[in-house]
Amino acid sequence: MTNNKKLIFASVIALIAVGATSALMAPKSQSAQPETVAVKPSLIVSTAKPAVAAWTTKLVAGGDIAPWQEAIVGAEIDGLRLSAVNVNVGDWVQKGQVLAEFSKDTMHQALAEQGAMVVEAEAVLAEASANANRARLVQKSGALPAQQINQLLIAERTAEAKLSAAKARRASSQLQLGYTRVLAPDDGVISARTATLGAVVSSGDELFRLIRKNRLEWRAEVTAADLADIKIAGEVILTLPDHEQIKGAVRMIAPTIDRKTRNALVYVDLTATPQVKAGMFASGEFLLGTTDALTLPHLAVVVRDGFNYVFEVDKNNRVRQVKVQVGRRQNDRIEILDGLPSDTDIVISGAGFLNDGDLVSVQAEPVNSASSGKL
Repeated sequence: MTNNKKLIFASVIALIAVGATSALMAPKSQSAQPETVAVKPSLIVSTAKPAVAAWTTKLVAGGDIAPWQEAIVGAEIDGLRLSAVNVNVGDWVQKGQVLAEFSKDTMHQALAEQGAMVVEAEAVLAEASANANRARLVQKSGALPAQQINQLLIAERTAEAKLSAAKARRASSQLQLGYTRVLAPDDGVISARTATLGAVVSSGDELFRLIRKNRLEWRAEVTAADLADIKIAGEVILTLPDHEQIKGAVRMIAPTIDRKTRNALVYVDLTATPQVKAGMFASGEFLLGTTDALTLPHLAVVVRDGFNYVFEVDKNNRVRQVKVQVGRRQNDRIEILDGLPSDTDIVISGAGFLNDGDLVSVQAEPVNSASSGKL
């Protein structure tokens, strides 16, 4: 072997040795550096603490709107024909206003007859009185028998009685003549009309119905258990079918409870407004006063499997699912009755996407947790 061949062979051996050494050293160098994997937050969230607010306690109920009092106006005379009907449904009338009139011809004739009978009775009485006076003058002298004198005195008294009866019949006819004008018994609004022009009605037949003073009330049905919370003159907010709200005040609580429904009626005076009509059904809220409530924005509460949960954030930014009991709702906030301390950071935005133990990134966003939501 020549010197050149020896030199080439030695170079190849050296390269193989260097490659083998590099191959053996590479795994040791990689294993010497530990592998690190970064854990990313599941979600960026905002948080807030529960806030204590003074909330109005309410009792919700439903019921019908009805007239406070409805007067029935009927005929007080029999067998006469209606000659005029002056009002219709919806008209406002005043006490004493003429609502309808009956034909007066028959009553004028009867009154004239009764007047003639009074005149006749007065003439008979005048004659009887003259005869009785003469009898009294001769009573002591004995010129007339005692029996005849008594007959003359009795005739005078009889004539007086007949005159009184005739005058009473005339007064009755005058009263009947007054009944030919149907008058409004009070101020109010005509709610129903059955009077028809030309109809002949009987005494006692209904002609009109009148809502006295146009005053309406809400008759709310309340359970027996809730009656103790309702106070006379307490404020009520009523919601009409068109979602308009009006105010009312408790006037009276019924003294009895329905045996079938176990509910009692609460009578609420309503503020007069054109939108309120008798016969409407409306829902309302009795305002029972204010109490302190621990509240959160409603977005913080998540409903799962029929239960309510919130997510509490710990110091390591991991969330813990907490079961809570909720109560009243006002505007965008909800009352937490149980299960939550007042100094806890609670996830507001994004709560519905979290699970127990998730890592989150808390966004530095101001949340108005002090909003009371008070009406």
